Amino acid sequence: MPTYKIAVIPGDGVGPEVISAGKTVLDSVSEAESFEIDWVDYDLGADSYLKTGELLSEEVIKELKSYKAIYLGALGDPRVKPGILEVGILLNLRFALDQYVNLRPVKLLDGIVTPLKDKSPKDIDFFVVRENTEDFYIGLGGRMSKGTKREDHVLKKELYQARFGLDIETNAEELAYQIGVVTREGSRRVIDFAFSLANKKKKEKVTSVDKANVLTNVYGLWRDVFEEVSRKYSNIKTEYALVDAVSMWFVKNPEWFEVVVTPNLFGDIITDLGAMIQGGMGVAPGGNINPDGTSMFEPIHGSAPKYKGQDRMNPIACILAGAMLLEDLGLDNASKRVEASVSQVLSEGKIRTYDLGGTSKTSEVALEIAKRI
Repeated sequence: MPTYKIAVIPGDGVGPEVISAGKTVLDSVSEAESFEIDWVDYDLGADSYLKTGELLSEEVIKELKSYKAIYLGALGDPRVKPGILEVGILLNLRFALDQYVNLRPVKLLDGIVTPLKDKSPKDIDFFVVRENTEDFYIGLGGRMSKGTKREDHVLKKELYQARFGLDIETNAEELAYQIGVVTREGSRRVIDFAFSLANKKKKEKVTSVDKANVLTNVYGLWRDVFEEVSRKYSNIKTEYALVDAVSMWFVKNPEWFEVVVTPNLFGDIITDLGAMIQGGMGVAPGGNINPDGTSMFEPIHGSAPKYKGQDRMNPIACILAGAMLLEDLGLDNASKRVEASVSQVLSEGKIRTYDLGGTSKTSEVALEIAKRI
């Protein structure tokens, strides 16, 4: 019987609860499909950070590189300043493990109500492929205040003066800047992933989303690469869309979209919009993918610390993230069984958490889905 070692980061808040629910379902399908899962827990998050002062060591990163998949609950705790855990652990893992694809299925399931009038599951079924390691998230930037010594901030001052013709010493109290970086190779590999995904999922169109009409340098390169890669996939239709327009069309005509590929910042924004039109954060899974290395799967909701320990958080997003994890391991049939069982329980409408209009507990939802498997 094959055994798959999977690293687990339960995380903060409701993270451990939804991860426990996900493990219940994945253990059930592993038994049904005759394979075993060896879960290996990693204590990363607020509790560990507050005890040790360490977020993510090089030793742990090295260990995690030995796994094919990581199952993540959620990160974030009110005892820790916002951004410390998210950047120090989550973003660092994405960069260290070169998880250059953020994959978000946007799929409305039977039994889930969308806020979009007259839209049904046949209308909302697409993927957003977000570049995950470049753009404005690389951390290049800074702030400077009036009175800053010129020799300390020559670049900042000269940028400001060249762009606005002003001297910060006399014309600005404080300024900040952030630099977005898009590379040809970074764009090529994520765009190629999007076209390959379209073929695998039998989709006929890939939409490139950017803001090339204003940010002409970074997203002009992105468009050039999209055009080049698309030539390899003559069977797939292509189109360009600006991010502000897409934010409207996701709401008005979600049925237009099949696979969407976009740079990091815009992807971060429109995937939350995608989550809402598919029924909310509680049913939205995501994957941080390195096709040749270690990938990480998680619900896209936060840690919701006020609900910690109440056994009421919707585990569907985490369970569906587990289905994505199984597919990434090549266990396609097991993945489909998880999705089918989730869909069956939701369509019946008897067992559901408070966010979907029910009263069921996190653990009850997981046990019902596991029972169907």
